[in-house]
Amino acid sequence: MSKAATPPAARIGAGSRRWKLIRGNLGLYALLVPGLLFLLLFKYAPMYGIIIAFQDFNIFAGVAASDWVGLAQFEKLIHSDEFLQVLANTLLISLYKIVILFPIPIVLALLLNEVRKMLFKRTIQTIIYLPHFLSWVIISGLFLNILSPSGGIVNEVIRSLGGQPISFMTDNDLFRSIVVFTAGWKEIGWNAIVFIAAIAGIEQEQYEAASIDGAGRIKQMISITLPGILPIIMLMLILRIGSLLDAGTEQILTMYNPLVYENGDVIGTYVYRMGLGQQDYSFSTAVGLFNSAVGFLLIVIGNSLSRKFLQRSIW
Repeated sequence: MSKAATPPAARIGAGSRRWKLIRGNLGLYALLVPGLLFLLLFKYAPMYGIIIAFQDFNIFAGVAASDWVGLAQFEKLIHSDEFLQVLANTLLISLYKIVILFPIPIVLALLLNEVRKMLFKRTIQTIIYLPHFLSWVIISGLFLNILSPSGGIVNEVIRSLGGQPISFMTDNDLFRSIVVFTAGWKEIGWNAIVFIAAIAGIEQEQYEAASIDGAGRIKQMISITLPGILPIIMLMLILRIGSLLDAGTEQILTMYNPLVYENGDVIGTYVYRMGLGQQDYSFSTAVGLFNSAVGFLLIVIGNSLSRKFLQRSIW
């Protein structure tokens, strides 16, 4: 029955029940207030600044008095050779992280699920979770010392084997590999938590039935565990695809230097350099808006493909 055909008394009754339900759960709704305020103040309110992407923004004149230039900043972005190189770096680093690092937490969660000694299992989980709680500043300093050409552990091993020390952090060819390795070292254990939680939600009766039918642990893993966590895998993959143009700005910002800009500069660090370094706020905002728009488009495409081919999606 359409809304127009619904009797007025029924609509009033439904509205009354809805308000009664809200009044009965005011405490729960009150818990939403801090989160909503956070979104409004730090996510939606700053969107006002997007308009400077269409201006020749002058920090002293302000938004209201700055000249409008339409799509000039985006034309500059498209024709910028430097931006094209930055975009290529961003895509390559993100793809490396997806292809190499995304499957590892899944495999790790599957292996930990097979461990029967709880003390050993919890010890391993604690060890691999710990790096997540270190800031990128600390991790960057740690790896700068480890990979240092003068006194670093890695180069000391290379010297002992008769090789020449390598300046890892200033080598364009090695920098992307270092970024991917350090990102994995920090986050693989923490990302595995999501899949471990998903595995814990699978009904144990399925394993018992499979065991009675003669299925071994590997067969159970392939036939029960993996299909059981497939929705979570697809959810995480779609979200990861949506952040394809976010190659780890904070990580790279603390690790790179002008010698590796050619292969290490990504969109986030480029926005930082152009906005704060060269005070080209309009251009850096245009780059950031482009980044966000493409990220949103990627999430929509990834969700649609997942729904079409796997019958699983976020919405």
